Amino acid sequence: MDRAIFNQAAAKILSREHENHGIGTLGEKTLHAVVKNYVEPEEDFHEVPLEGYVADIYREGQVFEIQTANFNTMRAKLETFLPRYHVTIVYPVPATKWLRWIDEETGEVTDRRKSPKKGTPYEIFKELYKIKSFLKNPNLSLCILLIDVEEYRLLNGWSQDRKKGSCRHDRVPLELVEEIHVDCLEDYRMFVPPQLEEFGAREYAKASKLTVKRAQTALNILHHLGVVKRTGKEGRRYLYEVVE
Repeated sequence: MDRAIFNQAAAKILSREHENHGIGTLGEKTLHAVVKNYVEPEEDFHEVPLEGYVADIYREGQVFEIQTANFNTMRAKLETFLPRYHVTIVYPVPATKWLRWIDEETGEVTDRRKSPKKGTPYEIFKELYKIKSFLKNPNLSLCILLIDVEEYRLLNGWSQDRKKGSCRHDRVPLELVEEIHVDCLEDYRMFVPPQLEEFGAREYAKASKLTVKRAQTALNILHHLGVVKRTGKEGRRYLYEVVE
């Protein structure tokens, strides 16, 4: 992790957007653009045509795909790239988020307000489920970036205050908090909180700060990867322990 390089990438993109008179006016969302320039500052290696697709970054046999959501859209790319190249999926997660609201009619932007929600690395499991069949491939790595962000949302929702059901306009990175790498199956052990011995989805959810439904998804994947094993059932729910 290099916060200085990250700050340089953010300053470069935000300066460019300022010249274009607005947030997210590059045709590429700000968070995606900053992360791409952090991972590879040399723009000659950005948006490289490769095997009938366009890689976010390609350099010396290494492919980097910056994906903020919808991992299922990468399935075709992974099918093509993984037999030939090492692929790293870079997944930015808002660690702390400040919200600002944009009135589309007046252009007015509110002062920022801190969201009570905190992002964690465990959030990647909701996306990993969509590419579960690729996770054992030794040519696939993950990089999770926890980033403090300022999120701009449009006041176009259905509720009286126009916030519920609103659309996200853009996310502006503020600070790189942590960088987590998953380069082999053994690294997935970090996603089992150390205080858990024999446990079910409820206990995993509490320790990981996921919902029970998301915890079930995470355990499904960890079981698929051989990180945890099922030891039995308690009523209708499975119990797990870490595979030694």
